[in-house]
Amino acid sequence: MSKKVSRRFAQAQAKVEKGKAYQPLEAMQLLKETATAKFDETAEAHIRLGIDPKYTDQQLRTTVTFPKGTGQTVRVAVIARGEKVKEASDAGADVVGSEELIEEIFKGRLDFDILIATPDMMPKVAKLGRALGPKGLMPSPKGGTVTDNLTEAISEFKAGKQEFRADRTGIVHVMFGKASFSAEDLLENLKALQDTVERNRPSGAKGRYWRSIYVSSSMGPSIEVDINALRDLKIAD
Repeated sequence: MSKKVSRRFAQAQAKVEKGKAYQPLEAMQLLKETATAKFDETAEAHIRLGIDPKYTDQQLRTTVTFPKGTGQTVRVAVIARGEKVKEASDAGADVVGSEELIEEIFKGRLDFDILIATPDMMPKVAKLGRALGPKGLMPSPKGGTVTDNLTEAISEFKAGKQEFRADRTGIVHVMFGKASFSAEDLLENLKALQDTVERNRPSGAKGRYWRSIYVSSSMGPSIEVDINALRDLKIAD
């Protein structure tokens, strides 16, 4: 049975040429044009890589800092103790605590988007692995969320730094802005993401690393981006 699509989606889909890989800026313009929902849709990138994450040397987990931000309000929680609790509060963390916060999270509290912990609290945070791991919220040194430099970490995540990883099929899903951004700002963010994925190529990745990249708004159709054109692109400072 074929899936019924709304008239709004069908009209948006009709603007995308099937089988065409668009030039990067043209793809951003098309993403904006096909974002026709009644709210400010999120811009999403879906990158298929030539990796098999079941091998540890082919896993990709890192962070990207978007030069134009993400357009989202990010709620940051911090688990720390002593003076670090005040440092986190002063730096603008939304939720701060020590052992009591660990217990609250263990019991189901999840009113945050990023969880940062100081290294000395990690042995206690370990018990949250089962609750936070599947949601991608578990603090990790690789993700920049286990650190003593709380002021810098909080400020970077609030400004648009984002952690991402390849899923078990080797695909990276990342939101990189809002449909209300200019096409140029979206492109600058997408280029920052591509550079980050390139720089963090897993040591075990063999053969063709980049397979495909598609972008879309959260309620819009997929648009293929010419990956070679994106990799060759130079963004002027």
